[in-house]
Amino acid sequence: MATAEAAAEVVREIAAVGAADLAAAAEPLRADCLRLARKVSLLSHLVAEVAEAGEGDAAAAAWVRELVRALEAARRFVALGRAPPTPTAAAGASDQDAICNNTALQFKYVTWQLQAALANLPHSCFQISDEVQEEVDLVRAQLRREMEKKGALDITVFTKVHDILAQIDNAGPQSQQPHQQPEQSQMEKFSKDHLDLQNAILLVSEISGLSKSDMTKITSELIEGLENAGTPDSPKPANIDSQSSDETKSSSEEVKKPDSVSIPEDFRCPISLELMRDPVIVSTGQTYERAFIQRWIDCGNRTCPKTQQKLQNLTLTPNYVLRSLIMQWCEEKGIEPPSRSKSDGSSHEVGGNRLAIEALVRNLSSSSLDERKSAAAEIRSLAKKSTDNRILLAESSAIPALVKLLSSKDQKTQEHAVTALLNLSIYDQNKELIVVAGAIVPIIQVLRTGSMEARENAAAAIFSLSLIDDNKIMIGSTPGAIEALVELLQSGSSRGKKDAATALFNLCIYQANKVRAVRAGILAPLMRMLQDSSRSGAIDEALTILSVLVSHHECKIAISKAHAIPFLIDLLRSGQARNKENAAAILLALCKKDAENLACIGRLGAQIPLTELANTGTDRAKRKATSLLEHLSKLQVL
Repeated sequence: MATAEAAAEVVREIAAVGAADLAAAAEPLRADCLRLARKVSLLSHLVAEVAEAGEGDAAAAAWVRELVRALEAARRFVALGRAPPTPTAAAGASDQDAICNNTALQFKYVTWQLQAALANLPHSCFQISDEVQEEVDLVRAQLRREMEKKGALDITVFTKVHDILAQIDNAGPQSQQPHQQPEQSQMEKFSKDHLDLQNAILLVSEISGLSKSDMTKITSELIEGLENAGTPDSPKPANIDSQSSDETKSSSEEVKKPDSVSIPEDFRCPISLELMRDPVIVSTGQTYERAFIQRWIDCGNRTCPKTQQKLQNLTLTPNYVLRSLIMQWCEEKGIEPPSRSKSDGSSHEVGGNRLAIEALVRNLSSSSLDERKSAAAEIRSLAKKSTDNRILLAESSAIPALVKLLSSKDQKTQEHAVTALLNLSIYDQNKELIVVAGAIVPIIQVLRTGSMEARENAAAAIFSLSLIDDNKIMIGSTPGAIEALVELLQSGSSRGKKDAATALFNLCIYQANKVRAVRAGILAPLMRMLQDSSRSGAIDEALTILSVLVSHHECKIAISKAHAIPFLIDLLRSGQARNKENAAAILLALCKKDAENLACIGRLGAQIPLTELANTGTDRAKRKATSLLEHLSKLQVL
């Protein structure tokens, strides 16, 4: 029986997948798996609130089953990226194209199914907080964009597989009715005339975990539909909508849309494809529903969704003429006019902010220290508040001016400048602008010599900038960068240590930075952190970094020499479940092809806690512990 706890477990498993787990996957599968894992990780708060609310009625339980089905399909897709690659040396370009097309189809189905489940979230059954609802809306918007990038959807196949899965869940394995097999002549004709559709059924069914008999049922029913209709329609299932908020969903319920009434194309929002209730015009001249274009902009997009032209500004001008025409059309068709949404103020409706921001940026270069400090403080605050402000500040050339202030002798000015750059870097496109402006070296200087708050925020800024892979290389190769982070990890404030640990972990994903970190002395503070029960999260942070470092041979040797094994075995005995899992994983990496380390854990009595972990730990912990016990057993035989 699918439960919210089962959903939470799948979310945790997918969210734990990182770039290292997908190293063997080819593109674009690797990128698709990473993006999917990030999106699923955002649902952790949703499944937690659903679990807390409980599955009180049939509607709630049915929705949870639907969510679990979607998450399990996502897990199967991510597993494709984690599986060892099949030999493709003899494969031609056409074979590679076929593989890419197949995984693209499966990715479309997984995103379609997950978006469908989130669209059907029964708010009346669960007490979903506003913050979590915003996360759900964001994930749905991202999933829709992923589907759009992959091309047209095979809705007929998707819907049929979706319905079969629902029937199986609702009926249960004992009560499934046998279905009639299609005649052989039908199958042969189908195989010859509809190979693409047959392949789509096979791929979607595989990623959904359907049996061969269920695949045959889908094929049979689609054949019958094709013969009866002549050509397959692509109906949009009733449970899939194109909205991304409760507010928009309520609007679609208010607007009567019988099949006999066709909404004029000009009255539909190009993003949601629904009747607009508050149409606004963007700088390219295109009209959108206010709520959807605001979300598009707030997600960091700076192009027109329809034309892909760059938005020259973020002004949203109400389209009163079109709204009037929509109202008139609704009256003529006997449809209740849609109510107008209220602006949440997240996008610009006037240009006043730009003038104020440009004035602040000019003050960053003032001859007065007080004016420079005040302007940097104000920009720090503005950059924290919204995406719009981050974009406007970057367009007003705030970044180069702030980089210059990083060298200020006044520590407060320096602190405001580095924190403003941190806040600006939240918007991905600003990350590149900050690096191009030459910010890396002065940020590292602040990390070494600034006030404690400035050093904390400098470390956080390095983490933010290093989210771009090229920046990991640039930052790691900058003299003194990793050394300064190690110093903060060793002697910084509690928050400083946490920021340094996060930045070091991200930088050490890149192989060369692992050796740099070890040579900079990272292992000494990590060993102390493994024993530090006073600071929340210290042990977890240390284990996370060690789990990345241990994959490099030189670092593996250094970890062994740092006497990490006794601390790791202590964690197997008394640590939290997650720490036991990570400790077992690190020990396994240390002991692979290393009889000396394996003998060491045997002498230290690791068999007992490993045996307990193999029986009671998480799935990953069980696998690691079992593997270690097998190695120990072989060593004893020898």
